[in-house]
Amino acid sequence: MRPQKKRLDPWRKKVEDAWEAVNRHPLFAPLGVYLTVADDDDLPGDFWAYIQPDGGVHHHPKRHAESPEWAWVFAHLLLHAGFGHLDPRTAPPAELGPLMRDRWRLHVQRTPGYAYQAACCAVVDRFLVGVKIGRPPRPLPQLPEEIATLDELALAARWRASSVPTAFHVSKLSDFLVGGEKAADDANFQAQLATGISSAALTAIEVAGGARPGLSDGMPTPWKVALGWFVSSYPLLGALAAGMTLVADTDLARAWEISIAAVSAQAAEIYVNPLAGLTEEEWRFVLAHEMLHAALRHGDRVGWRNPFLFNIATDYVVNGWLVEMGVGVMPEGLLYDASLKGMSAEAIYDLIVRDRRMCRQGTPRGRDGQGGRDGRDVLDHPLTPIRDYVDLDDYYRNCLLAGLAYHEGDRGFVPAGLIEAVRALEQPPLSWDAELARWFEEHVPTVERRRSYARASRRQSATPDIPRPGWVRPEELVRQVTFGVVLDTSGSMDTRLLGKALGAIASYAMARDVPRARVIFCDAAPYDAGYLPVEEIAGRVRVRGRGGTVLQPGISMLERAADFPSDGPILVITDGACDVLRIRREHAFLVPAGAILPFRPRGPVFHMK
Repeated sequence: MRPQKKRLDPWRKKVEDAWEAVNRHPLFAPLGVYLTVADDDDLPGDFWAYIQPDGGVHHHPKRHAESPEWAWVFAHLLLHAGFGHLDPRTAPPAELGPLMRDRWRLHVQRTPGYAYQAACCAVVDRFLVGVKIGRPPRPLPQLPEEIATLDELALAARWRASSVPTAFHVSKLSDFLVGGEKAADDANFQAQLATGISSAALTAIEVAGGARPGLSDGMPTPWKVALGWFVSSYPLLGALAAGMTLVADTDLARAWEISIAAVSAQAAEIYVNPLAGLTEEEWRFVLAHEMLHAALRHGDRVGWRNPFLFNIATDYVVNGWLVEMGVGVMPEGLLYDASLKGMSAEAIYDLIVRDRRMCRQGTPRGRDGQGGRDGRDVLDHPLTPIRDYVDLDDYYRNCLLAGLAYHEGDRGFVPAGLIEAVRALEQPPLSWDAELARWFEEHVPTVERRRSYARASRRQSATPDIPRPGWVRPEELVRQVTFGVVLDTSGSMDTRLLGKALGAIASYAMARDVPRARVIFCDAAPYDAGYLPVEEIAGRVRVRGRGGTVLQPGISMLERAADFPSDGPILVITDGACDVLRIRREHAFLVPAGAILPFRPRGPVFHMK
């Protein structure tokens, strides 16, 4: 029989990963300590680990926790050594307990007093917050401002005179032991920590300059842990989280001025700033925020609106949903107003336009003109090359609908506004050509044919002597049923999309029995091509590219034309790089996908894909 491979305890693996990550950190690498399993049978269940005077770290064998939590605990213990808390010469005698003999080495050790132990732990935690390694197993209390800068000796003296505040209570079993003077001479942890601080400072400069990767490489970061939580524990966004890619790049975040995070729906990527300093709970909130932006296609709903202000409006909506559902913790500085509950992003946008004070804070990317180039965390283009090509509408719709079905089954509450937004995705949007056909049907009436004896029909062979009326179109109606086309022929127009648009126009016009359309070509100046057969418009187009596009003279020429009906609709085909248009009759715009007109259109806008 083949010997069975020994199975590795996953909880033990988390301890080893955390210990490796801490020892790889340049701050702790010079300390040269070791890790072992504590063999104390009487360790309480809520105890984590302790450090011996010789630098040995002993951890609880039955404690189950994640790697970031173990990393924080190990870093905490090593800082006790580096700060000299294991050396009896750094502590007042009144703060040291009775002597006892170490079972591992032949030297005596002491248990520190309660006030001194609590003060040492508070000082270590205060320092460790700035190191940003792992995450604390419990929320850390803040020292009052008047004692926030005191060292452990002064803090212990103050607490010994009064009492240790409840928030700073520590375990009765000390997490560090104080050894004799000989042990302190053998292991000079303070000098070694000084070497580590110098090395960490040099490494930080190299990381900031891009000469080496970040210190957390290989260690589960808070944003990765938060994204994994959605996959394993939050089905509403689990499928989305599984398909999104996290890009944590300090240089990229600095170049695009991303203070916390941004998202590209086109690339299915979330760009996070590794230096944001958020907790795992805050990263859950931020990642859910960005995933909903992408899945609900907020970038495509901007239309004629100001992109930054519409981003602010959608932030109010999304943050309101997440606070209502209790997903993570909202970081300080993001937008939230309980009075806007139940309002759509478009309605909130109208409020913001009238009151700019509603966007004083900003998006996860930053403030307008301050934290980011334009402050939007919903990007209209990816920051990295796109590798996969999928139908994003289908992808985001399927992820959200499947997640909603699972979530409603056993996960409980989802805000009504979010359910409505997700259910709206069940009906995929009409394609641009179908929308254009509907517009033709509404504004270009069909010519009603009638029978007339003025044009005889073919006679039946059975009754050749009986004349029958033929189908005719009244001449007066033929002159009325037409439409105008103002066509952008500048060099920026995509000829392939232009041909597709003109082909669609010709097919719809012929289906409505419209033989001719009035066409105006516009580049730097308008050119009136007169009435053209609809099937010949595409053959007459010449993209010249002589410069900027000026469409208003073409619109005015068509509106003033004596031979063009006063109620004839106008279709404007452009790429959006044009002047501001004022059209006084029924009209519509046909533009490439993603193009934004430089003004608020009065008529419908059809996006060619």
